[in-house]
Amino acid sequence: MNQRHVGVLLGGWGEEREISVKTGEAIAAALSKRGHRVTVIDASSRLDVQLREAAVDVAFLALHGRMGEDGRVQGLLEVMGLPYTGSGVLASALAMNKPVAKKLFRQHNLATPFGYTIDAAHVGHAQELHGDLGFPCVVKPASGGSSVGLTLVTNAAELPGAVALACQYGGEALVERYVKGREVTVAVLGGEVLGSCEIASPGATFDFAAKYQGGARYHVPPRLTPTRLANLEAMALTAWRALGCRGAARIDFVCPDVGNEVLLEVNTLPGMTPTSLLPKIARARGLSFEVLCEQLLAQASLEPVVVPPPAVGAPLALQAS
Repeated sequence: MNQRHVGVLLGGWGEEREISVKTGEAIAAALSKRGHRVTVIDASSRLDVQLREAAVDVAFLALHGRMGEDGRVQGLLEVMGLPYTGSGVLASALAMNKPVAKKLFRQHNLATPFGYTIDAAHVGHAQELHGDLGFPCVVKPASGGSSVGLTLVTNAAELPGAVALACQYGGEALVERYVKGREVTVAVLGGEVLGSCEIASPGATFDFAAKYQGGARYHVPPRLTPTRLANLEAMALTAWRALGCRGAARIDFVCPDVGNEVLLEVNTLPGMTPTSLLPKIARARGLSFEVLCEQLLAQASLEPVVVPPPAVGAPLALQAS
């Protein structure tokens, strides 16, 4: 493993660049300390050229959000034949597109908040499209992460502005019914539950400020009954498998005081900053940050492509003249 040249892909050109840089720098330092040869690559639109010039053997993805976590970079790496950490092309794309992921969750009997999508062209019709969904509601980009562009809307007058803000990040907003309760995230590593964490944020939602600027408190394990926690972690595994994830993923839930748990989303490239949740959960299981990075690297791979040989006696395909 130590003989491989690891390229840590960070930065990118999306709205989560700052967090990605922090994640990538922490990962690069940890892998270097473990004896790996590491090259940090600030991903740009010339990423294919950057990878060839660096001549790395494996890519450790520290990218977040669109153009990094949505399957596009994964597709490039597949074409280049370069193993990479995290989920593959399809799972990454499905998880990043929240409306599509929600449909898939419902097909697997996973409860998720009711809602609808609205694009930038229909912001002026936001109030009439809202129908009887009610308030408060949560408005966020249909594709994105780190709670960038998220707004808790308490009345109809606030709705158009919140939708317009969310549409700045990808052109489409997801409007969901607000579910009040404990926010809990479950970490899955290699198809097994690593652990869970409850986030007690100072506001009504675990927004960008609470995630990265302090103020939130964390409980590992969550303050839930053993039965409820087991159910939550089983739901997380179902979601992980439904999307076809691999490597590490973080699955977010809300647990109301009354009623069943609801699944919010699946993060296929969880943050790895000093305040990130996956390292907190791993630490509670006795895994240091360096060992966690090592395990993620060990699971780097390409998606298997099996092409069966032609049947004996099968006619040859016609060739164009």
